[in-house]
Formats: sequence, C-alpha cells, structure tokens
Amino acid sequence: MSSISLDNISVRKYDTTVLSDINWEIEPIQNWAVVGPNGAGKTILLDIIAGKWPVWKGKISYSFNGPLRDTIELVSNDYSFNRIVSGGAEYYQQRFHAYEAERAPTVKAILTDQLKPVGTVNDNSVKLAPSKVSDENLAQVSELLSITHLLDHPFVTLSNGETRRMLLAKSLLKNPKVLMLDNAFSGLDVHSRAVLRGALTQLSESGVMIIMATTATEIPPCITHVLEMKSGRIEAKYAVADFQHKITHEKAYPKPDPEKLSHFGQPEFTAFQYAIDLRNTKVIYHDQLILDHINWKIAKGEKWALSGANGSGKSTLLSIITADNPQRFANDFDLFDRKRGGVGASIWDIKQKIGHVSPELHLYFPRNTTVFKTIASGFFDATGVFFKKLSDTQIERVHEVAELLHVHDLIEKDFSQLSKGQQRMVLLARALVKNPPLLILDEPCQGLDTEAIEYFKSVVDAICDTPERTLIYVSHYPEEIPGCVTKTLRLSKGKVMD
Repeated sequence: MSSISLDNISVRKYDTTVLSDINWEIEPIQNWAVVGPNGAGKTILLDIIAGKWPVWKGKISYSFNGPLRDTIELVSNDYSFNRIVSGGAEYYQQRFHAYEAERAPTVKAILTDQLKPVGTVNDNSVKLAPSKVSDENLAQVSELLSITHLLDHPFVTLSNGETRRMLLAKSLLKNPKVLMLDNAFSGLDVHSRAVLRGALTQLSESGVMIIMATTATEIPPCITHVLEMKSGRIEAKYAVADFQHKITHEKAYPKPDPEKLSHFGQPEFTAFQYAIDLRNTKVIYHDQLILDHINWKIAKGEKWALSGANGSGKSTLLSIITADNPQRFANDFDLFDRKRGGVGASIWDIKQKIGHVSPELHLYFPRNTTVFKTIASGFFDATGVFFKKLSDTQIERVHEVAELLHVHDLIEKDFSQLSKGQQRMVLLARALVKNPPLLILDEPCQGLDTEAIEYFKSVVDAICDTPERTLIYVSHYPEEIPGCVTKTLRLSKGKVMD
C-alpha cells in the first residue's frame, strides 16, 4: 500500500517562499482533501508531491518503488500535458469555428495517444505506433466518466465540463496508485459532479489513493481526512467528520467596502432599451444543431441566470452575443437596440459595452503578462497585450478595481505566478474595469474558495444595484448565483426549456 511523508518541506517559486514547514503523513487507506483560501498553496503542494516542482528544504518520502510518473498522477487542468494537443488549442473562440474541428484530434485520439501533428489529422500517410490503451480499458474509463458519446468529437468542440472529464479520463487510463486532482468539480453540472463522486468512490474502493485540492463545501464521500492550509502553511488536520462539523459553525463572510464601491459608478453608455434581442437564433456544426431557434429578449437593467447541463449550448449562445462566434452573421438579432451591432459597427464596438469572463478565456489567457496589464487589457478587449497608452483615469481605474477584488497586492506579479483562484479574481477585475452596461459572467466563481465566492457575489449585487446595468450569470451551483438575479433562461440540448 502507498504512503507519502513530507518532512519539514519548504518551497520557493519565482524567488518567493510559497510553502513553509510542511509536515504531513499520508497513510495507506487515507484519502485527503486539501482546503484553504485562494493563494494558500494548495496547487503547489500537489505539484511537489507529483514531482512537478522542486523542494527547496526538507524531504518527501514515498513507500513505493519506481518512478513517480508511473505511480502518481496529477490530473491536468489544461492542455499542457501534450505539445500536439496544446498546439491545437490556440485561442479561446476556437470551439465556435467549425473549420477548427476538422484539424483537431478527437477525444479518442487524445486518450489513446494516437495524435498526429496539427493539420494532419486526416492525412492517412502519417503512421502512428500502436496504442498502449486497450479497447477494454478505454471503454471502462469512458463509461465510468460518461464520455463514451464524446469519443469521436474533436476536442476543441467540448464544453468546459466535458473537457474536464476528458482530462480526468486521460489520467485514469494510466492506472495510477495515487490520483491527485485540483478543483476537479469546477465547471461540472449536477450530473457530472455526481458522476465524478461515484468514480472517485469506485477508484478508492479499488485501492487508489485520492488526494485533492477542493473547496470546503465540495468534499466527496471517499475522503477520510482534511488538510487545511493558509498562507503556505498547514493550519490544521482533521478527520473529515470533524472538519464538516467545524465549517457548519463558521459562516461569517466579508462585505465589500462601500468606499471602494463608490468609485465604481454608473455605466457611461445607457442609451438603449434592450441589451439583447435574439430572434430564432441557431448554430449548426457539421449538420448538428447546437442552438435550436433561440428567442431571448433582455431589457436594460434585467438580471438573468443562464442555466443548463454541460454541452447544452450555454457558451455557444453567449458567443453569439459577445461576437466570438462566426455564425452570428447568419442570425437575426439586436444588441443595444442595433441590428447585429448596427450598420458599420465593428466587433470592438460591441465588445466595448460588454464585460465578460469565462472558463475558456481563463484556459487560453496568456500567462506571461503582469496582473496590471491583464486587468488593463479589459479596456481594449485584448488578451493581456495591448499597444494603446493608458490615460491617467484608466490607470487609476485599474488600481480601484484591483483594490475592490483584493488583488492589488499582486498588481506587479506575472499572471503565471498566481494561484488559479487569484487568476480568476484578476480576470473578474478585467471584466469590470471598463464599467460596462452589460456583464456576462460565465461560471465566474470557478476555482474560488467559499469566502471569495461570497465576497464576489456581494460585489456583483452592489454594482448591479442599478437599472442601468444588465447581467447574465452562469453557474452550475444555485448557491453561487447573486441575489440580484430575478430571471432564468434554461437550455437543454440547444433548446429553451419552459
């Protein structure tokens, strides 16, 4: 049986000490959840156990023999595990372009390592070595994670939740003794979360050790112990029952500073009656109807939730509104009372009035830029790089929004140096920085700890407490939806549900 021992571990990253004095014994038949606020060190802790980041001081001991890569598997949250896959995932609007599917590997090709170089997917002259993954193993894992129906789909067409299940399947096919997951439940709908909980239970019962960074409210039944972290140190260790009893008695969440909110103000552009008027909107990829004649009219000041299972068409629908989908030109709709943005109106005219964040934007956002530039890029709807000089007012605005979302102390750091939760807060600041009349927040709380979620909800409620701001909010968790939301559009298989 596997056991892992961390003896007085300290870790440095980019000249900063991110973990200090970590002492932790992981015994056989124990499954651990690692919890704590954003930036606590949860992700880097998983990285060092998996051998993906060096230890600065101290020692890690393992009871098993052989290389770590054959024993411990850390499930990827992005496409960096393979250069061909990452090379095929070039920009966040990619899944909405039908022609991209023709040059991208299928889910099955990724899971079985039958990967041809980008652009040669349909070139039969490219020969590949036989797969090490048996058809039986592929079928078992695909059924376990409910992705059998996705095997022949190009990976760039998957929804955020479907992508996460594919990445987990990729790890399970390696038959690890220790499986580690980082915020595995983020972006999964109710059904997919149930599938994941069931899969983890089955793996645990088969002898696989589970170690996962997660939120305090999303701890699956297979977990036996909880490690609580704060500021790169171990705060406490609990049996899972003791931890769950503790958190039920700790629910005091901060509220945004009224003085910081006072700087936010009303949107500058308010001269419209309807933010959105979609008429029989449809999207078709390769004869498959993704959106089936959607009608949706949103008046100025309305606050909507957009709901539906993974793959129901939510992100595709939003991509029409945000001008990220090329099929917007084939549809009849008004944005801000102007037909398709209005005659002569560019994509940028549309985007200038919309503050937007999504899992896809986070997945593809350039890492090698500072937090300041990341937030400021929201003025120009750029992905971190822009060439216009900021005005003094814009510079001041960046600092105000960073203060509001508690990321101002990170302002000079590179985006890559931040935890995933901190990165998401920075992208939220980017969405707010231009004070748009329409906010489209697609799973904005993905990767945030409970306290950060509650704080962000209160910020959204405060800045949307005006008839001049319109909101579309997407979440698979009802408790994450702000109180200001009063209307809901539900999608199922591309259709509006009554």
